[in-house]
Amino acid sequence: MASSQRRRVLLTGATGFVGHALAPHLVRAGWHVRGLTRHLEAGIDPHPLVEWCEGDIQKPQDDARALEGVEAAVYLVHAMTDGKDFERREVDQAGRFAEAARAAGVSRIVYLGGVAPRGTPSPHLHSRLAVGETLRRGPVPVIELRASMIVGHGSTSWLIVRDLAARLPLMVLPSWLRSRTQPVAIDDVVVALAAAVERRPAESASFDLPGPDVLTGRQILEEAARQMNLRRPLVIDVPLLSPRLSSHWVHFVTRAPWHVARELVEGLTHDLLARDERFWHDIGHPERLPFAEAARRALAQERRPEGPWGFVERLRQGHARPAHA
Repeated sequence: MASSQRRRVLLTGATGFVGHALAPHLVRAGWHVRGLTRHLEAGIDPHPLVEWCEGDIQKPQDDARALEGVEAAVYLVHAMTDGKDFERREVDQAGRFAEAARAAGVSRIVYLGGVAPRGTPSPHLHSRLAVGETLRRGPVPVIELRASMIVGHGSTSWLIVRDLAARLPLMVLPSWLRSRTQPVAIDDVVVALAAAVERRPAESASFDLPGPDVLTGRQILEEAARQMNLRRPLVIDVPLLSPRLSSHWVHFVTRAPWHVARELVEGLTHDLLARDERFWHDIGHPERLPFAEAARRALAQERRPEGPWGFVERLRQGHARPAHA
């Protein structure tokens, strides 16, 4: 299909984990994808069929240029940064983007945020929810999709789970590992986002994107170990270990930056359970990948790390048993 006949969609965060997976899916669905990136050289090779636009979403003039001639926009922007005013910056940025979309004649925005917890959200999760609310209050109809942990190669939250399961034969069990969540495969998230882009909502709405399994943090780690043919970690119950202290050993063991590890741990302080599964049924996609299969696919795409931790992983593999033992 010639690009002049395609509908045009702006994909922000196009070189990130979710954007990287979504772009070719949209192209195959007949969209002309324009990817917005601050670093043009980072985007060209992975997606040769994407029209790349270099710019910073924080600059109104770059937003206006990127949104010109666009029918729909996908907002995948969320900075894992620190600072007491980061939420205000994120909310202001979302508000400016919504106004620029209105000025450009964009008919809808699709935003990927986080599931609201059954308790007080962590600062970063609160920011993601606030961004979704800001976009939905804006002048352009918004479909906000909310996911908890997205499982796939390239996901930081999956990387943390994978590294903990691969490297720790023994771990403490702080209270946050008892919290329940519904991890969802990147394959399913891409389907949901692409379906949302096709919709023409009359008004803004938010929907949850739960995976099919309800799992505690401990169960997620145990299943990840099983998928790597490793014995389940031996767990010692230490309920008084705070999320902040936990995040330090998570950072030490995994490849995640400390502030990202802290955000993941603080985000698991309360259950992250979906309100319902309505969106999956609305788009005709009720069957989703179980966590075990999503983990298997993510592991199949990775390269084993080098260095000391790579040695630890090879050592554990040497004492592994069959995955179904």
